[in-house]
Amino acid sequence: MRLWGRAAAVRRKMLCLWLLLLGFTLVTLALSDLFNSQRRDHSHQKPGPPRRPLQRIPNAPDLEVIVDSRDPALELGVDLAPLKSLQEDQLLFVPSAQGTKNLPQKKGSYKVLLPGANKDPRAPVTHGEIGKVAQLEGMEGELELSAVQKYGFNEVVSERISLHRRLPEARHPECLGEQYSESLPSASVVICFHDEAWSTLLRTVHSVLDTAPKQHLQEVLLVDDLSQHGHMKSVLSEYVSHLEGVRLIRSTKRLGVGGCHTLGAARAAGEVLVFMDSHCECQKGWLEPLLERVAQDRTRVVSPIMDVIDWQTFQYNATQWPVRGVFDWRLDFYWESYPQLQDKDPDSAVRPVQSPALGGGVVAVDRHFFQSVGAYDPGMLLWGVEQIELSIRVWSCGGTMEVVPCSRVAHLDRHHLPYRFPDQEQLQRNKIRIADTWMDAYRKIFYRRDTLAHFIRQSESPNITERLRLKRSLGCRNFHWYLTTVYPQLYLPQDRPTLSGELYNVGTGSCADYPRGPGPQVGPMNAAPCSGTGSQHCDLNSEFEVRWGPMGALCMDASGERVILSPCPAHRTTTSRLQWKFIKLSGQLVHQQSQLCLEVVKEGGFTQSGPRDVNTHAKTGALLLRPCTHQPRQQWHFEQLVAPKGA
Repeated sequence: MRLWGRAAAVRRKMLCLWLLLLGFTLVTLALSDLFNSQRRDHSHQKPGPPRRPLQRIPNAPDLEVIVDSRDPALELGVDLAPLKSLQEDQLLFVPSAQGTKNLPQKKGSYKVLLPGANKDPRAPVTHGEIGKVAQLEGMEGELELSAVQKYGFNEVVSERISLHRRLPEARHPECLGEQYSESLPSASVVICFHDEAWSTLLRTVHSVLDTAPKQHLQEVLLVDDLSQHGHMKSVLSEYVSHLEGVRLIRSTKRLGVGGCHTLGAARAAGEVLVFMDSHCECQKGWLEPLLERVAQDRTRVVSPIMDVIDWQTFQYNATQWPVRGVFDWRLDFYWESYPQLQDKDPDSAVRPVQSPALGGGVVAVDRHFFQSVGAYDPGMLLWGVEQIELSIRVWSCGGTMEVVPCSRVAHLDRHHLPYRFPDQEQLQRNKIRIADTWMDAYRKIFYRRDTLAHFIRQSESPNITERLRLKRSLGCRNFHWYLTTVYPQLYLPQDRPTLSGELYNVGTGSCADYPRGPGPQVGPMNAAPCSGTGSQHCDLNSEFEVRWGPMGALCMDASGERVILSPCPAHRTTTSRLQWKFIKLSGQLVHQQSQLCLEVVKEGGFTQSGPRDVNTHAKTGALLLRPCTHQPRQQWHFEQLVAPKGA
């Protein structure tokens, strides 16, 4: 009996313990529900997570899967390692929460928070103070360096700038009085991103929402191109769910810029597609001028003036009008100053200008025309030159392109790309597709200036059957028409045997060189190790000019005894200062005006009569004019690195 009594007492104690635990659990759940209810109510008043995203949101919104990995739109993507934990981060559609309000707009310009400053941390900082942030020492400097390495720009500074900052007015005064139709077409702004920084992505979204008229903005469509960073997952879904008119789609494959834009275009509802990079800021009134130009001609593809945001200080820099988009014979894109337009037409301050090409930062195009002309080439993988291919195709197949000066959008100028391609030769493969599809016999000029592309093309051929079929079905014009009608300013090299290629110096075993930058630049030349890539290509033409670089817009010139590059004349008659004679027997290159010979001289070995600025890129010496002798440093010959078929 005693044993039975003891067992009963133990059971009673265990029962009491379980009842206590059950009661505690019920109370905890009730308090948790109350807390979550209050938090949800509070989030509707002040939607969105904090400026620095949390790593995990406990209550993510319900998401609707609209596309899976079998979607035909994704079959052209590049297979990469899948995410370890996809869960709701598959290919998803995140709807906006109904009835929620936009985040409150913060007025003022360039609000930056300086840690450790002896003032209210919420106080605004003026435009000129932004640069001071980049000068913080100690831990701040290490954070900035890490941020630059990760994203290609100073994300530490970006985090301190308001998501709603207003850019200084940079439009021409005549633009402010422009009137636009009330019946403009609706626009879907498609923003593709891959592991973008939180602050720059959200500032892009809010910049569109804050500046685009609601009656014209159909939606902002975010397309995630397989981001891996944690803040681009559930926390972004939570944030987007509170933004009215913003949708989010995720891809389960790495599509690249062209594929990502094509996917967004397929899901867009607006009449006009506006493709925008994920690190932009819009000026007030940027959208209406673009929509009006497209509404007037549905085959017209337009771009705003692309202003520049400094990658280090995030300072806004207005681009001087007029400009247009161009590319060189290596198929690299540039924004080019176009002062000739203003010389011809002084009243062109607010008049759109036709452009041979447009950059990929912001492009607006009618949705039906975009699809009918072939969207983006699905064979253009990852990133690079897809905007050049689209530009040539639009012009050749019945459309036009132009820059609209009353529309301005600022684009963040990266210090470097924050990611590496799985295949470092992919950019050349994209260029090969352009050359073989669109450039006809002129492609040999490209292959001479990009020898890596030439050798890739020798070993493999691109599958461009579908694009050639599209070209025929659209009745597209040939590349000769494009060069003579759309882009006659692009110099057509002669590339004569023994008078073009790398300019090789016998005495030093080096080549004439000039450090390459964006677009034509002027400065002193030097001698450096031969690259063998085609980047040092030059061409001695029938006008006796030595044309340098992939655009052929710079000519070898002389300033004192120093050999420099200067702009080639626009007309066909050149001056004796720019004329050279190559003596094949002796290998000497003689400057016609001075009758002196081109020689490689070690740095410091030239007199003070010439310019003192020495290009620090020089590895072997400077290029100078000296009395003609028979010494090897005055002996030159042109080396053609490749001889493409049909040359």
